[in-house]
Amino acid sequence: MVTRVLTVSILAGLLAGLIVAALQHVTTTPLILKAETYEAALALKAPTLAAFDGDAKLILAHGPAGDAPGHDHAEWKPQDGFQRTLFTGAVTIATAIGFAALLLAGMIAAGDTIDQRSALVWGACGFLALGLAPAMGLAPELPGAASAALEQRQFWWLWTAIATAIGLFLFLRFDQPWLKLVAIVVILLPHVVGAPHPAAPESKVPAEVAAHFAALSLGIQAALWLATAFMVGVLWPWASRRAAEA
Repeated sequence: MVTRVLTVSILAGLLAGLIVAALQHVTTTPLILKAETYEAALALKAPTLAAFDGDAKLILAHGPAGDAPGHDHAEWKPQDGFQRTLFTGAVTIATAIGFAALLLAGMIAAGDTIDQRSALVWGACGFLALGLAPAMGLAPELPGAASAALEQRQFWWLWTAIATAIGLFLFLRFDQPWLKLVAIVVILLPHVVGAPHPAAPESKVPAEVAAHFAALSLGIQAALWLATAFMVGVLWPWASRRAAEA
């Protein structure tokens, strides 16, 4: 069973990840590059003075990391072009493998038949819980966008994802009206409390570019969930037949 789960997760994640990575290359990646040009241009216009040392050396907060004391190397990031494309594709494939393993674990634990229909339903719920619901409070952001403290955003995102997953499970699995009401309350509670946002919501990126990126990112994430779920629904029966024949 474990070997089958790992095999299907890797194959489904690889196939779905390759498809969606190609889609990312022509949709969200150009917007990220555009946002980075805005961020870099504004950083050059208004460099921040960090400190003077004993030799009156000027240290710029946005300068190379090697210019600051205690930093010998700049932080690595993929270069534009093939390296960035390869890195983004690898991350997308790894994410899809994780989604596939999560879907299989959920369906096996719930005792569901794993086929294309059930896998797509679980994939849609996965997108609602881990994609759409958190994005209603914390939309996907481009480099240079204003945001609240990272710890606050992570906590709210995790709380919202867990609450939405629990609420969906209660709503879809049980017929009692009071449980459905509890499910709705659980799903809505994080949004009633509200997501953390900066006091001054200023951004270096034009609003239309940020909105376009947020919409495309949600579409890409939905495509990744559904493509992964479809591959799981196709590959699991195939792997089960092979295991039975062995």
